[in-house]
Amino acid sequence: MPPPAVPALRVMTYNTSLFDATDGALIARLASGDDNARRIAAVIQHLRPDVLLLNEFDHDSAERAAELFQREYLEVPQAGQAPLRYDFRFSAPVNTGVPSGLDLDGDGASDTPNDAWGYGRHPGQYGLLVLSRYRIDAAAVRSFQHLRWAAMPDARRPLREDGTPFHSDTVWQQLRLSSKSHWDVPIHAPGGVLHFLVAHPTPPVFDGPEDRNGNRNFDEIRLFAEYVSPGEKAWLCDDAGRCGGVPADARFVIAGDMNADPSDGDGVPGAIAQLLQHPRVDAGFVPRSAGAVARARGYGLALRGDAASKTGDYGPRTGVLRLDYVLPSRGFVVRDGGVFWPTDDARAADWLTASDHRPVWLDLEVAGP
Repeated sequence: MPPPAVPALRVMTYNTSLFDATDGALIARLASGDDNARRIAAVIQHLRPDVLLLNEFDHDSAERAAELFQREYLEVPQAGQAPLRYDFRFSAPVNTGVPSGLDLDGDGASDTPNDAWGYGRHPGQYGLLVLSRYRIDAAAVRSFQHLRWAAMPDARRPLREDGTPFHSDTVWQQLRLSSKSHWDVPIHAPGGVLHFLVAHPTPPVFDGPEDRNGNRNFDEIRLFAEYVSPGEKAWLCDDAGRCGGVPADARFVIAGDMNADPSDGDGVPGAIAQLLQHPRVDAGFVPRSAGAVARARGYGLALRGDAASKTGDYGPRTGVLRLDYVLPSRGFVVRDGGVFWPTDDARAADWLTASDHRPVWLDLEVAGP
């Protein structure tokens, strides 16, 4: 008698734009009723992922915002969608808005949002939130919030136009690599443990000729490329002091708003290729949508890449870009996937006004022997 079939696992990433410039303001919005949160919840209820990363969801130490979003939005029908409950979630501190006490942008001050370990107006702004139908092994989660950028071999240290370092040696030796955090979240999913590798690298813009954000974005993406590569990597140590990458036989999915398009936009060339072309990553299935094609056509901007693969709408000057990714390791079969960006659904079009990003999802099955 054959063993029972393992169900497909729907994995999704969604940059929700559920952040606020003031500490605690997202909690207040969610408590009083927030239309954009309802729209985001409607999308999630419609797509019904089993494992979900939310980018740009403000973190608070009591996880009050996460609890409110779950109870008052996801577990309540939105726009005719069925309620949805996640029994497991993971959230933790991030670098955004955490004061460094250092002048990180070279303007002579050390107390601006640019001087936080990751750009932000308060600790936890633009945080990460993982939701799962399956058990998260919280004790085994690895966080790389505190990993120093200088610890990475051959790090892309930002340089001035004359070739001198942008940051002093004192600052460089303290500067953290992750602008938010990088997490390895083990989930006991059908077919075995899934390592959900999630992050949100900094946008490669909002800087000067030193390209400090572009270089940081490149190396933030490189961190996961290194993490899934073989070798001991004594420098790659998590916040608990454990060093090295994911086990060689582990199945993983890399997910998040990587702020890097393979062929368009302002990122350092080759940044996302570090993952798309990695030998342990299966990036052959490219999620697509009709909505991205229609929006690109409307803007009329030249694109080098495939318009259908774009995952966000950044206005008439920037156009559409592919920034959001769900990238499985080899060992999975991709049964389906897409970018949720319909062209013929007025209700969904209203939902999508809540964020300039679109959800990206894959249906995965464990490959046979």
